[in-house]
Formats: sequence, structure tokens, C-alpha cells
Amino acid sequence: MSTFTAPKGIPEYFPPESAAFLAVRDTLSDAARRAGYGYIELPLFEDTVLYARGVGESTDVVSKEMYTFADRGGRSVTLRPEGTAGVIRSVIENGLDRGQLPVKLHYGGAFFRYERPQAGRYRQLQQVGVEAIGVDDPALDAEVIAIADEGYRRLGLTGFRIELTSLGDSTCRPAYRAKLQEFLRGLPLDEATRQRAELNPLRVLDDKRPEVRELVADAPLMVDHLSAESKEHYEQVKEHLRALGVAFAENPMMVRGLDYYTKTTFEFVHDGLGAQSGIGGGGRYDGLMAELGGQEFSGVGFGLGVDRTLLACEAEGLTVGDRTRCDVYCVPLGEAAKARLVAAAGGLRRAGVRVDLAYGGKGLKGAMKAADRSGARYALVLGERDLESGAAQLKELTTGEQRSVPLDSLVEVVTEAVAR
Repeated sequence: MSTFTAPKGIPEYFPPESAAFLAVRDTLSDAARRAGYGYIELPLFEDTVLYARGVGESTDVVSKEMYTFADRGGRSVTLRPEGTAGVIRSVIENGLDRGQLPVKLHYGGAFFRYERPQAGRYRQLQQVGVEAIGVDDPALDAEVIAIADEGYRRLGLTGFRIELTSLGDSTCRPAYRAKLQEFLRGLPLDEATRQRAELNPLRVLDDKRPEVRELVADAPLMVDHLSAESKEHYEQVKEHLRALGVAFAENPMMVRGLDYYTKTTFEFVHDGLGAQSGIGGGGRYDGLMAELGGQEFSGVGFGLGVDRTLLACEAEGLTVGDRTRCDVYCVPLGEAAKARLVAAAGGLRRAGVRVDLAYGGKGLKGAMKAADRSGARYALVLGERDLESGAAQLKELTTGEQRSVPLDSLVEVVTEAVAR
């Protein structure tokens, strides 16, 4: 038994199950690529202040969940807990906002939050995200939501719903905040929740405890106090979603876990996951770029949980991803045959065929069992007699059909067979 184990709360994906993980990640990313979003690779860690200012010091992410440490130069750095702040920093630093607008980017990879590990909530979580920066257009909000919707549907998911609301803008949020705080001060809240209400009252509406949810059931709602501009923006987003054929349900009590959201806010929810039902979400952020030292540009984006989406696929009984390791499994019988098949395998791979080979001197029986386990469609067998006759044996593993293939045209014939 190994002396070492993986860190607590960090999922691992390995063959053959890792094929489903890759399929989920790539399908969600592909939906963004088809909408014209270019790829950005972000640093795994950034200056801690970037996240404190960008995400919000009152959020649980910043106050409780970040992996923060001093590097060898004494600088405070943090493993990225989310992607938007890093994207905005990169856009400003590299002058991407001085070109064509909107700046449309997608990204993916690992993010880190110190949370109590449970199904669907990990300390190293995998996400796919998009950001569209520089244009405040309701049609762009609808496009972002539709990209995520399309990605989920291409995986075959049907048991999810989109919850939608508006969190207003700087012209209506202050008055609503004061009204909500006045309401919350009249409730018998515990001291920690009361402090949260003074710092960021919206966080109280997001409290998952049943007793708190009951207390705030009659709280004033942001959607009832929107400015004329925010209300018009919200109505247009809904119109565009209907035109795109994207179904949604309005949830005026919804609050995202990050402080930078304004106007359009949304979450993808899958009830097959129990308490951790959110599989992705996002929204518009009007003031974030200026807060981080850039222009007064708005943006909109999402983060989709790859881990949770994979769990949603499992909950619906979906089989995603190709678990087969190769198309052709080469079975050499003898050293001379191995030398010939090693060269043939290289040629087939260059032709785009996935090929594996029975290494370690396996006998025919053991090598054929390995071929079956690989998921290959064909086994390519070459022994001493085959070398003398100048032809290998190509066996289709599903039907048992076998034929001879001349060695001098091996790559061409096998490539053609795989393509059929």
C-alpha cells in the first residue's frame, strides 16, 4: 500500500472514468469557441489583493475559503478561487480592452477553495468560464447564458433549469440596500448573521439555513426596486433568451456568492445533486474593471463546474466520453515482429490512428485479452510465419472477422479500415 494519499477534498480522474471528465470539459469549452470566444490561460496564483478587491472582502470566498500564503519573496499570493478577477487583470495589463470590443475570452482549469469536502464541493474544483468585456448589451448577456445552456444540452443533460434575476445597478442598489438592512434589523438574527447584514445584507438572503430562510421570506426584493435602466435591461435579456429558445425561471431571491455582480444574474441548477445543486452560474459586473484599475467597462460571464456537471451526467445515467484507449492494438509474437510493429505503430499514429502495442513479451492469449481491455476495434497480429509470408493478420474484435494485410501497405490498409 502506498505511503501517500491525495490531499483531502481533491478529486482525481484516471482511466477509464477520466474520459467522461474530458468530455464534459471539452464540450462546455467547445460551446464557447463556436461563439467566437478566444482562449486565455490564467496564472494559478495571483496577488492576494486582486481577489480581495475583485471578489469582495465580505464574501465567504475571501474571508474563509482562499488558499493564501507568503512566497519566498515575502509577497502575499493566493491560489485562484475564481476566474473573472484574473481575466480582468490580464485584459487591463495586456491592453486587450484597447482593441475590438467586446473582448470575448474563455478559460478553464483548477480553482481552489478551502471548504468542507462533500460530494460536488471540492477544495480543488474544475471550471470552464467565459467573459465578454467592454459592451453593456442585453443581447450579450443572453448569448453568455445560451452558450452554457448549449454546452449542457450537447452533453445530453435535460434535468437542469436556469434561474434568473437582476441585481440592479449603482443607481438603485444603495436605496435597496438601506431598505433591506432596515428589514433585517427587525429580525431576531444571531450575532454573526446580524454583522453580515450590516456588511453585505444580500448575503443574508443567500443563507441556506431553514430558520433564516423562513425569517427573510418576506424581505424586500431587488427586482421590485430596479432603476428604469436596469429594469429595461432585464426585460430585454428575457426577450433575447426567449428568441434563442432558452427556457428560464425567475428567482428574485437568488444571490450569487461574489460581490461584483450587477444587473443580470443567473444560475444553472440540477436537482439530482441534492444540496449542492448548482452546476454553474454567472452574471454581469459593471464596476469590476474600474475597481481593478481599468476603464469603466462592463462585462458579463459565467463559471461552470466541470466536477458538478459530471455528477449531473451520472445522476441522469448519461454515458459521455470515449473510454476506448485506441483503435488498433498491435500484437507482436517475437522480437523481429515487434520491431516491425513498433515502426508500423508510428506510421499509423502519424496517420491519425490511435494505436497501442503489447509490450513486455506477452503471449498471444495474454495480448489478445489486453486488446479487448483496451477497447480497440482491431487487433493487428504479426508472428514469425507472418513475417515470412509478408502479411500481418488484422482481426476485428467485435465480429471476429480476420484478414491478411500485406506488410508493404500495412499503414494504408489499416488506416482505411479504421476510417470505415
